[in-house]
Amino acid sequence: MRDAEHSSVGIVEEILDPRDHALRREVTVVIPAYNEAAHVVSQIRNVRDVMENSGWRYEIIVVDDGSIDGTAEQAAQAEGAQVLRHRRNRGYGAALKSGIHAARYDWILITDADGTYPPSAIPELLAVAAGADMVVGARTGASVQIPVERKAAKSFLRWLASYLAGTNLPDLNSGLRLMRKDLVERYEHLLPSGFSFTTTITLAAACNDHQVEYVSIDYHTRLGKSKIRPRQAYDFTILILRTIVFFNPLKVFIPLGVVLALAGFAKFAYDITKNNLSESAVLALLGALIIWSVGLLADQNARIASHRK
Repeated sequence: MRDAEHSSVGIVEEILDPRDHALRREVTVVIPAYNEAAHVVSQIRNVRDVMENSGWRYEIIVVDDGSIDGTAEQAAQAEGAQVLRHRRNRGYGAALKSGIHAARYDWILITDADGTYPPSAIPELLAVAAGADMVVGARTGASVQIPVERKAAKSFLRWLASYLAGTNLPDLNSGLRLMRKDLVERYEHLLPSGFSFTTTITLAAACNDHQVEYVSIDYHTRLGKSKIRPRQAYDFTILILRTIVFFNPLKVFIPLGVVLALAGFAKFAYDITKNNLSESAVLALLGALIIWSVGLLADQNARIASHRK
């Protein structure tokens, strides 16, 4: 009996995650394009050359999002790419979703047609795919060409998202990433049709304990005119708050309640020195309790919704 007992000591059994199933080395490359006639052919060729030497089975899908400069026609001339076309401009996210719906393979790799993301970085993403739900090309390499006017806004949004998600997010909205198709399908109802597609899928993965890997890449100067507008920084901020409230509402409601409660206590302390309790102190404290109560209800609803999936 003693030998039997000793034989069981020190045995470590790994608990397997049901998501750890290995996917085949097959990937669909989706390239959304809007008025990129001057660059789309070279991008397709560069991606194709990289994929030919990757050891992966692949297909390339270019989604022309209602271009008016002949992007679809140019893309069709590049050998080795399937070209889909929207009749009107529907947005970056809509183009990605169209390409993903048409994909034959369970891995999806997205990149842009404007030359900003180096195709040479693709093998690095493919190399760490095993065991991951998503691999993001983080723009933290030695050569990152981000316009100066965007750096402050991007840094703030990355800090805000990292704080609310409770994990470091080196790059919130990189357009070069490898994803499991079923990950996209799980959160498709949340993914917008605009540029915030990548921000939303990043937050959804971070807030729901998906395995996300980051690979440092370079980021080149854009070829042609950017389609990002200044007001989209505000839109991204609202999106981050909305997404976090959906998945982890206490991250938003508790800090808001704390701020209001501190203001109420400060006013209450001041009122004591004046022998006069003001309505503003009472309202601030009641407001904090209401915000916390709403947050708890929202958190309960979020947990119930997550268990139903």
